[in-house]
Amino acid sequence: MTNVAYFDCFAGAAGDMVVGALLDAGADFVQFQALLARLGLDEFTVSRESVRRGGVGGTKFHVMIPGGAGVSPALCVPWAKPPEDAQPPSPLHGHDHSHEHGHAHAHGHEHPHEHAHDLASSADQAHGTHNAGETPAPRHSHDHPHEHPHDHAASRRRGLTEILALIDAAGLPVRAAERAKRIFQRLGQAEARVHRVPVEEVHFHEVGAVDSIADIVGACIALDLLDVDRVACSPIPAGSGTFRCEHGLLPAPAPATAALLAGGALLAADPLRGEVTTPTGAAILTALAESYGPLPAMAVSAVGYGAGTRDTADLPNLLRVFIGTPAPDGDADHVVELSANIDDLSGEVLGHALGRLMELGALDAWATPIYMKKNRPAVQVAALCLPADADAVQEALFAETTTFGVRRVSLTRAKLERTFQAVETVYGPIRVKVGRRGGRVISAAPEFADCQAAARSHHVTVKDVMEVALTAWRTGSG
Repeated sequence: MTNVAYFDCFAGAAGDMVVGALLDAGADFVQFQALLARLGLDEFTVSRESVRRGGVGGTKFHVMIPGGAGVSPALCVPWAKPPEDAQPPSPLHGHDHSHEHGHAHAHGHEHPHEHAHDLASSADQAHGTHNAGETPAPRHSHDHPHEHPHDHAASRRRGLTEILALIDAAGLPVRAAERAKRIFQRLGQAEARVHRVPVEEVHFHEVGAVDSIADIVGACIALDLLDVDRVACSPIPAGSGTFRCEHGLLPAPAPATAALLAGGALLAADPLRGEVTTPTGAAILTALAESYGPLPAMAVSAVGYGAGTRDTADLPNLLRVFIGTPAPDGDADHVVELSANIDDLSGEVLGHALGRLMELGALDAWATPIYMKKNRPAVQVAALCLPADADAVQEALFAETTTFGVRRVSLTRAKLERTFQAVETVYGPIRVKVGRRGGRVISAAPEFADCQAAARSHHVTVKDVMEVALTAWRTGSG
């Protein structure tokens, strides 16, 4: 059965709010910590706290830096009620740790948008920007890169390649690792566009990288612990007006957030002022969401609330997530179709281009013979992809073909509910993909890769293996 996570971003989104919502929805915190510890980093520890925002209970996710303020270790695991005389734990220096803008640094460039911000105070968020002259305090005791001149030589920075290698080496569940890498790649690409530099030149400042790693990898681990197969999202409020950081006033949404929301995300027409969605929150949602819109028809099994730092007066500073299964009448998502008409491309290059489109995330790619202007034989090259992958696939179309233009169409795709069942055969275990609609089996097909591997090892044809697997599935399913 497919599990869906639907994020209701009624007050915006940030990385820690995503993690907090998933923990609040039931992701096991002990397993969460154990998996996050596989990264092998001693640069941070994490904890959770039960809080209320606007009278609604939720979970606040904390990242703590050794030597800085934060939740005491005694409150990390288990999630026990603190002693009566204990001071309530606070996020580091009162700021929402994931309202950070990634802290991506491009060599030799200014970085006017990468500072930590939490949601504005109730008056600021509901009615206007931060008061002129008020500079938010940094979150972490050592997260003060703009209170003194930058010392890049003394400050350790992680490049995107290093972060991806760190995730690869951690031995995380495959689905969690792939999602985390996908999010970081999207965040790196957005920062590269903002700074106008190649993505290889984007580096994350040490503190910003720690925050991003904890939020992004943590979110993917929590999704895996909840066995979430698909992510959907409400329209995302981007915020408006301006907010103040150490470099002065910046427009909301921040440049990195705006870059992340471009290319397929559905934005909400909302009255929220100031910064309400951060780059890490935007990166997680836009990289993973398959569709945007109202809450889909689904059987809800859990609801979680992830809290930001401030307790705003007019709107609870929370991100809500619904966990459940799609309605029995099937499944649907939003996809993007990209296409281009080309009359001067060789067959060899065309085949290579189609392969590259698939490598970069296309769900399918194809070429159709057509006739163009001046009666020229040509091909229409097309690719189907999720909104989060549309920009990368489009860039590949330009880079790998001779086209001067790419068309883009947003589509709603109806799908059968898909599950996999493993069957035992004389050729070994083979997975069978089963499609259902309205609870009724519509189709079943052996997984070709399994059949191909079994055929090679047993020196038989793929067709023989497929027939045996399908027979075994029919017999076993009654």
